[in-house]
Amino acid sequence: MKRTALGDLPVESVSHNPAIKKQVMLRMGEVPHLTNFSQARFQPGQVAEAHAHTDMHEVFFVESGEGSIEIDGIACALTPGVCVAVAPHESHEVSNWGEVELVLTYFGLKA
Repeated sequence: MKRTALGDLPVESVSHNPAIKKQVMLRMGEVPHLTNFSQARFQPGQVAEAHAHTDMHEVFFVESGEGSIEIDGIACALTPGVCVAVAPHESHEVSNWGEVELVLTYFGLKA
């Protein structure tokens, strides 16, 4: 068993924009096939620039706030309760165009 709590975890920068902060609840190697299980917080106007992963699927769940994710040129609104899965090689960019913090819980799975 492994137990983590957000209140006990350090705050780190996401690799695609160091100004965006995350907390990693599970890291690669702690659960088979899982690359990470994290929560990121985007302040209004923050963007994780377009990028693609060759070796993993990535799944985003919107906890709160509003924004968008553009996947291979197709925009999808991010609002509370929305879940979006991104396949390997799909270019994706996440942005907070709302007026409050956008909170995403997300995880990656090895392809």
